[in-house]
Amino acid sequence: MIWNPEAEQAEQEVREKQQLADLQKLAKKVYEKVPFYKQRFDEMKVKPEDIKSLEDIKYLPFTTKTDLRDTYPYGLLAVPMKDIVEVHTSSGTTGIPVVDAYTRNDLGGWAEGMARTLTMAGAGPEDVLQNGYGYGLFTGGLGAHYGGQKIGMTVLPISSGNTERQINFMRDFGTTVMTCTPSYALYISEVLAKMGIDRNQLKLRIGCMGAEPWSDNMRKEIEKKLGIKAYDIYGLTEITGPGVSSECEVQSGLHVNEDLFYPEVINPATGEVLPYGEKGELVITTLKKEGTPLIRYRTRDITYLYREECACGRTTIKMHRLFGRVDDMLIIKGVNVFPSQVEQLLIQIKGITPNYQIILTRGDNHLDEMEIKVEMDENTFSDET
Repeated sequence: MIWNPEAEQAEQEVREKQQLADLQKLAKKVYEKVPFYKQRFDEMKVKPEDIKSLEDIKYLPFTTKTDLRDTYPYGLLAVPMKDIVEVHTSSGTTGIPVVDAYTRNDLGGWAEGMARTLTMAGAGPEDVLQNGYGYGLFTGGLGAHYGGQKIGMTVLPISSGNTERQINFMRDFGTTVMTCTPSYALYISEVLAKMGIDRNQLKLRIGCMGAEPWSDNMRKEIEKKLGIKAYDIYGLTEITGPGVSSECEVQSGLHVNEDLFYPEVINPATGEVLPYGEKGELVITTLKKEGTPLIRYRTRDITYLYREECACGRTTIKMHRLFGRVDDMLIIKGVNVFPSQVEQLLIQIKGITPNYQIILTRGDNHLDEMEIKVEMDENTFSDET
């Protein structure tokens, strides 16, 4: 099933025409309403009316997390405060939190994106959604909540933690769809085994998971232990939250909601826009966001974009599952290494859990050396193994 055929199955020419109109409107709005963007436009000697085609987006300034922190809390507002109905922020554990402010229309767009996400995974109004994302300032909880309600699902707003209760709720309320981080899904499977509950006692069939990079091997582990299909979803607080892109049931990449977001991939060192299929840093422009719209936001996430005919019938551009973050990339003896690649190898080794630690040192030979500490499965040394 496709939630919004008009948006998700649009002809590319029609879609690009609307994207350009939205981009031109956005550029004019932020130039007139947001002093930060007016200054950036002027520094780059670009005016909103210079945007004649989608390719002209490359002349617009990037926005970074540092910019969001420097304008904390309301420096990027493009509407009066009376129009803001909800605010979310990052945790702020690494510095000043970043802020995302929503108008009533923004909340509607967020619910729309997540409605598509859940529908892509095969969920519908007959399903019971157990939402294991954290509620509050974190965007994951309410994003999944709004999307589930929009398509008519029964939503259990249980939030994260208290894992035994999570499992009891799954059994007692007949949960069919769960939303949480992939690492928490694995932990649920471990607690399920410790409680002596057979997974067949649960009606669980779908997991929509994101908020952290996870490998295909980790997906297989989750699916095997919980007996579900696990789908990757993508979003981030700065942009709106979850619902930017999602896997369909074909699981050959994440469909980007192109009517809501304009994606690019750039060389993280030079800022040059890269062609389809070339790996780099994902950049997102919010095409319809009213409260805190962002132009060319540098996500620091590593992926690539591509277009292909999908068996699901959607015509939107796809992004590959995340390889990691620009910040996480390690260069070991001239080779780029992402933690997700390490995880993908470790999870294939019997007796090792997905929990690991990477220790990077520089030896007397002035070369980087990588040591990996792993956690053994508790059954590895048992008499039954």
